[in-house]
Amino acid sequence: MFNLLLLTITTFLTTLSLVQSQAQNNTAPCPLDFNVLRNLTSAGSKRPPTSDINQQCQYIRQGLRLVQSHYLQLNNSFLPPLDSAESCWRTYQVLIDEFLPNFDIRSSCGFNTSWISQGCMNISTRSQFEAIVPVSALNDAASNCNQSLENNSPCAACTTSLSTLQARYLTGTSIGNVSDCQAYPSIYAAAFTNRYGPTDKGTAKCLFLLDFISKKSSKKRSKVLILGVLLGCGVGLVVLIGLCWIFHKRKKSAGRVLETELGSGLESISQSTSLVKYTFDEIRMATRNFSRDNIIGRGGYGNVYKGELPDGSPVAFKRFKNCSAAVAGDASFAHEIEVIAGVRHVNLVALRGYCTATSPFEGHQRIIVCDLIKNGTLHDHLFGSSAGKLSWPIRQKIALGTARGLAYLHYGAQPSIIHRDIKASNILLDESFEPKVADFGLAKFTPEGMTHLSTRVAGTMGYVAPEYALYGQLTERSDVFSFGVVLRELLSGKKALMVDHEGQPSIVTDWAWSLVRGGRTLDVIEDGMPESGSQEILEKYVLVAVLCSHPQLYARPTMDQVVKMLETDLSIPPIPERPISLVAEMDDIERTASRSASGQLSSPAGYQHFTFENDRPSIRKEEGSSSDSRAIE
Repeated sequence: MFNLLLLTITTFLTTLSLVQSQAQNNTAPCPLDFNVLRNLTSAGSKRPPTSDINQQCQYIRQGLRLVQSHYLQLNNSFLPPLDSAESCWRTYQVLIDEFLPNFDIRSSCGFNTSWISQGCMNISTRSQFEAIVPVSALNDAASNCNQSLENNSPCAACTTSLSTLQARYLTGTSIGNVSDCQAYPSIYAAAFTNRYGPTDKGTAKCLFLLDFISKKSSKKRSKVLILGVLLGCGVGLVVLIGLCWIFHKRKKSAGRVLETELGSGLESISQSTSLVKYTFDEIRMATRNFSRDNIIGRGGYGNVYKGELPDGSPVAFKRFKNCSAAVAGDASFAHEIEVIAGVRHVNLVALRGYCTATSPFEGHQRIIVCDLIKNGTLHDHLFGSSAGKLSWPIRQKIALGTARGLAYLHYGAQPSIIHRDIKASNILLDESFEPKVADFGLAKFTPEGMTHLSTRVAGTMGYVAPEYALYGQLTERSDVFSFGVVLRELLSGKKALMVDHEGQPSIVTDWAWSLVRGGRTLDVIEDGMPESGSQEILEKYVLVAVLCSHPQLYARPTMDQVVKMLETDLSIPPIPERPISLVAEMDDIERTASRSASGQLSSPAGYQHFTFENDRPSIRKEEGSSSDSRAIE
């Protein structure tokens, strides 16, 4: 009897210990099938896609979202149960160890265990998602996404419709940054909208940015490739020496160009892009030997030429000048072009290819080839000699499209891209006046950007943010400042740098600020604008422009917030007072001092400013404020 009682107690304690251990470790089986990701990568490169830890974490996050999309497709649920979170992370860790040994996902990337089971606005099921997003928005996404997304144009149309869906309907709070509100549309679209599903390589590349999975590697192929490159370099060097001697001796072949065989990094353009490496002779022929008549743009980087490829396609050639670095910087140039080519959005100019070459008489050449946008630049339409005034619907379309393109550069592209030279002449317009942001990611190749000195600033006077111009401090909000200047130009029809009636230069941001501060916000709008919008909308756009171009970095919103304010009913936060100018009049100084003494900086409703939570900006309301504020990254 005693032995039976002892056995019962021992069994009970053992069971209790196991239950407690299981509860503490959250060891419920993981329902996510990480084999779908393993299968996609099994035929691909086992090397990590990048050595940068932030990009590695982004790949890990995107891979998890693809697996969650597959789980949603099978179970109509975005998230695994919370009690399986620990086992899901462990299972994922086993897969990541195959690519990045000794890389702990959670500690390296700062992921909390519970985040894998927590997402956007408490949405956990398909039905909850569809209850929030209207059928019309889902149908719009389906019309753009229910096709193969392997090519650039379908992918751009799909991601644009998904970003619009997210900006309009998924504006609530996200827990963590694993499956946040920005990820939900892509997870849903891959599961139900796209006919090929999340495990299709084109879908994975477009919606989850997992283009590295399509790279094929083979040891045998790699050895052959290395041997070929080495032989090519040797042969090329001999040919280079011989041809240089011929040019020097006879000087009869002045027009011939030597393609540089050095810098094997130039041949590493990813197979996931459709980039073409053009020869210098092909570009010379397309531009009629860089004829002056073919010049369609000039800038600090060099000239832009229009031309036509042998297949009849009209394109633009951006030819960089002063490339004294020659071959030494070609590998870096090719890498940056690869990154830029992978950025696809309806409001960004598409990149077709590039050229690097050396000519004994013209020096080293670096040229990029882009789609030709035939309707000119925003600068042409606003300030050109024969330009008619743009109507309000067109201006609103340009403002929204430009904001969406920049928001995609900052938060949709991987890695994110800071433009550094946003201006009216870098915003191209197609036949329907859809804006296309140009030159993104290229500022470092301008004469200013190619120097190693941090004291040189790449940008255009009047558009450059104060903290960047004065201290070289560059962030996404430097682009926000430039966008604010362009938006004011678009609204007012006045250039960033103006000359007053006394011949003194003035800045459009100061002029508009003085009108808004004086209660004359609508006076910023250009007189005689065709089809003018409602006063409420016009005032809203002016206030967004003033907020974006605020001289203090902390006061500016992010481009994500700008898009929301422009296309939704999200209220504009009160605008903080600007710092006193070094050349301020005494009346301005006294007026500012009186505001500070009374504790009122900008608005009777109270003062709001931007803070950061979990690396994402949000609007924080001070005590006593009655204005609406919403968390927005």
